[in-house]
Amino acid sequence: MQLRPFFRYSIYAVLTVLVVTGVAWLIANQFKSSANGELWQAAAANLLMPHGGAATISLLLIGALFPVHIRMSWMRGKNRLTGGLMVSIGAVLIATAFGLYYTGSDLLRPWISWTHIGFGLAVPLLALVHIVTGRRSR
Repeated sequence: MQLRPFFRYSIYAVLTVLVVTGVAWLIANQFKSSANGELWQAAAANLLMPHGGAATISLLLIGALFPVHIRMSWMRGKNRLTGGLMVSIGAVLIATAFGLYYTGSDLLRPWISWTHIGFGLAVPLLALVHIVTGRRSR
């Protein structure tokens, strides 16, 4: 089921902000031990603010997707594989974001972080596959 343009472009914009700020944070975080470490540390910290803000907006958009897109498409049997993967990856990203924000365990934090990064980097490709597959099935 195709989304209305404003809603669709809002999702694209939020996903773009999430991916760009996430990748930029990953780069800045790698350089925080360099000669300009303080600058990179500040950049990494500042990148988490728009990333978290976009994540909050994405939660609202995901919630809005359930009645107007996910449920209707699932009932019609449309694009279930990639749609199910999108929902599953979204759930993992939400759970790991929660874990990164609230966990105090130095043992779990690296595992949660790398899981979040790996699944986050998969989102653009999976979203593209989901969109292309959905358009072909119309």
